Amino acid sequence: QAQLVESGGGLVQAGGSLRLSCAASGRTFSSYNMGWFRQAPGKEREFVAAIARRSSIPNYQDSVKGRFTIFRDNAKNTLYLQMNSLKPEDTAVYYCAAGLGGYSSTSTYNYWGQGTQVTVSS
Repeated sequence: QAQLVESGGGLVQAGGSLRLSCAASGRTFSSYNMGWFRQAPGKEREFVAAIARRSSIPNYQDSVKGRFTIFRDNAKNTLYLQMNSLKPEDTAVYYCAAGLGGYSSTSTYNYWGQGTQVTVSS
């Protein structure tokens, strides 16, 4: 069983940057596809980005392409999300997740962190 702990959230002005981290423990981190999701108040949890377990090929939601970068350090059992050019609509609780299935659906991820709040002011 994997345990995931996110960090790095906070308050930032529009146009600013943040880097989220997700530290994993338990089963082998490199065995999992890893993803970032977010949930804004009153909205469903949505896919942000994912990275494949073997190829490390990334996938992104269209609204974050060119602004966010997902990457992983298997030696440190850590997943990252570099977020640049942040917008107020990026405000949400961000969750990391680990799974073995498809990359964009919440249902294919087995393990979730507790979330970290990102607030972007205009």
